[in-house]
Amino acid sequence: MKLTWFIRKGIIYWPASIIGWLILIFALMYAVYTFIDIDSRSHSVSDTMINFVFNLLIIGLIYTIIGFLTEKKPEAVNTGD
Repeated sequence: MKLTWFIRKGIIYWPASIIGWLILIFALMYAVYTFIDIDSRSHSVSDTMINFVFNLLIIGLIYTIIGFLTEKKPEAVNTGD
């Protein structure tokens, strides 16, 4: 079974199905949740940003891996040789 949840446009993986949209929405909601959680325990803006950027990179890496594994690959072109 071929999974096609995402389509690659440049370096961004755009959702191509309902499951892809759910994954994107979940990733964004989790990023907001981690920001609020980190901000509630931080003492300064720099403390918040340092901790949040690391978590945002992890979330982006996981999203990219899922996008890479489930992207729609371009069809191979037959030259007729």
